[in-house]
Amino acid sequence: MEELVKYHCEDRIAYITLNRPEKRNALSTELVDGIKAAIRQAESDSHCKVVVLAAEGEAFCAGADLAYLQQLQHNTFEENLADSEHLKELFLMIYNSPKVFIAQIQGHALAGGCGLAGICDFSFAVPEAKLGYTEVKIGFIPAMVLVFLIRKIGEGKAKELLLSGKIISAQSAKDFGLINEVVEAGELKAHVKHFASKLCTEASADSLRLTKQLMAEVQHLDIEAGLNLAARKNAEARATEDCKSGIAAFLNKEKLSW
Repeated sequence: MEELVKYHCEDRIAYITLNRPEKRNALSTELVDGIKAAIRQAESDSHCKVVVLAAEGEAFCAGADLAYLQQLQHNTFEENLADSEHLKELFLMIYNSPKVFIAQIQGHALAGGCGLAGICDFSFAVPEAKLGYTEVKIGFIPAMVLVFLIRKIGEGKAKELLLSGKIISAQSAKDFGLINEVVEAGELKAHVKHFASKLCTEASADSLRLTKQLMAEVQHLDIEAGLNLAARKNAEARATEDCKSGIAAFLNKEKLSW
């Protein structure tokens, strides 16, 4: 039996690939477990600098496994809360990870699958991909994805997507600010690899980690508290070996490859 999530690292890029194509990579407990285990592997992999989240089959991720959701209706509140927190932990792992995450969206990304793609730091989709949060159409709610979507695209645009449950094209998703670029299917893998490689060679790992961390932490603070945190992070960054090397290379007009 093939593993539900595949992991490999090549040229400092870790690839985490959802491998449940017969179920359109729907998010079962086992699949979520596999993604979380692969993220932990990437974070402990000293050869990995950037992570690409990809998928096998026609769909990137169809969201929650509906048969599993139906089964959960027989659970107690406490059991359902524990199951919800399992998915919450996955989203937080990606959002708070010191590694940069790139979603390689080769097919439809719906409901929780759209949330999974959208929570990545960068996302690239093929023109044929459809994206959307369809939970309200089946009497469910887009609960955890909502928290991150508001941060990403703002309350007004988030309401338009979440309350309507409409499914949009990849180009519309780009216009909403949900994804970064629309890339032809035959070029997607090469485009994502090129983008990830540039991050690996042109940006410091310490800088990526600290910038991502500051962006996550500063948004709930008022202006003064945010600037105080930024000042501390600024001072912390100056003490890193990456900063010292980078400034020295700049002053000496040396080309630096990270």
